[in-house]
Amino acid sequence: MLLSAIAEVVGGRLADVPDPEALVFEPAVFDSREAKPGSLFIALSGKTRDGHDFAQQAAVSGAVAALVTRPVGVPAIVVDDVLTALARLGGHLVGNALTGTRVVAITGSAGKTSTKDFIAQLLPAAGPTVATPQSFNNEIGLPLTITMADPSTRFLVLEMGARKIGHIRDLTRIAPPHISVVTNVGTAHIGEFGGQDNIALAKGEIVEALPARGLAVLNADDVRVRAMAQRTRARVVTYGLEPTANVRATDVVLDEHGRPAYTLHTPEGAAAVRLQFVGRPQVHNSLAAAAVAREAGLAVAEIADLLSAATTRSRWRMETRTRADGVTIVNDAYNANPDSMRSSLDALATMARGHDQRAIAVLGRMNELGHDARAAHEDIGRHAAGLHLDQLIAVGGEEAGWIQQAAHQAGAKAVHLPDQDAALHLLRSTLRAGDVVLVKASRGVQLQQLAQALMQPDPEPAGA
Repeated sequence: MLLSAIAEVVGGRLADVPDPEALVFEPAVFDSREAKPGSLFIALSGKTRDGHDFAQQAAVSGAVAALVTRPVGVPAIVVDDVLTALARLGGHLVGNALTGTRVVAITGSAGKTSTKDFIAQLLPAAGPTVATPQSFNNEIGLPLTITMADPSTRFLVLEMGARKIGHIRDLTRIAPPHISVVTNVGTAHIGEFGGQDNIALAKGEIVEALPARGLAVLNADDVRVRAMAQRTRARVVTYGLEPTANVRATDVVLDEHGRPAYTLHTPEGAAAVRLQFVGRPQVHNSLAAAAVAREAGLAVAEIADLLSAATTRSRWRMETRTRADGVTIVNDAYNANPDSMRSSLDALATMARGHDQRAIAVLGRMNELGHDARAAHEDIGRHAAGLHLDQLIAVGGEEAGWIQQAAHQAGAKAVHLPDQDAALHLLRSTLRAGDVVLVKASRGVQLQQLAQALMQPDPEPAGA
């Protein structure tokens, strides 16, 4: 788009622009280090940094202009609110430039990023596909993802997250979906929502946005998701383990690495799937992707082959690496809630049993659980104890202590350490070849730093 056209769409004015006819032909960016010739820099203001301070750097890297709330001395489009303007730009592109593109929207309490990663590796077989990078699933990431598409894009796969009722409705107004996928209604952010019924109300906004000719892809094994069929005029396809599901799995087994294999069933036939992803929840995530791929016209055998070849594309989600000394680190520290914590612990136990290895869980707090926080953390401690793990290390403050206390009372070998440095010291002094270590907590704990440190060689002792 021309700068002048973008300014008109977002309701802004040009400042310090020598050529209003300059062309923006690369995706928008909010990190000045990612700016390149042809891009548009989005100047966001955060708690510690102001993107306006980096507009000059973006311009030096080739950004055509910056989207700002005040002139910054380089070519810019000045608006009252950057996020509102970005949403207007995204909505304009979907409604005018991407008229031949089908929008696939995905939400759920857990599994939406993995489901997105599966879908993003299946749909290219049916046409050019652009998908949400990492977890860019909010009012910033969604319109930025839209700018990555062009008129040749056949499928635009958008992950949609929510922390309050109405958030997903706002995102679907920017990018009205043709296909909506709901993975589950769990306990993520339950403290903010005030209960699972409110979570279901919020997640269901994604199917309410569908047109009559659209498709809702719903988890048949989740009663709250299944009930969303009543909230849309669109066709409904269900997936899951239920015998009545349109797309389902049978004969599910996990190999010694915790990777599921199963038989995929669709109305058109069946085929064997052997996933590269770790954890039983990936069965449902891959089934949701299979339902979308089936709608795109792919045959069941091709779907099965593509699912079996798919790999994890988003960081810190059961990201599994084995060190040179044979210690395996499972970095699942992107986020955590009671449901995902239990499934990750189950996967850890399966992986360790498969190789007769020691299973060690390093756990931190789960955020946004409200009044249920203590009970939820204690339940995780008891669940870990029931899996007979070799060691549980709870890291951090009071919530981690609740995990450790419950695990210890249930007979588990469990310790509570104050911080990551203490956990790293203990692990470096006790790990041995063959151990499997799971690292998991809510994103705010930043426990991925511990997982990354564990992947580095132990420092040589002083004087070595």
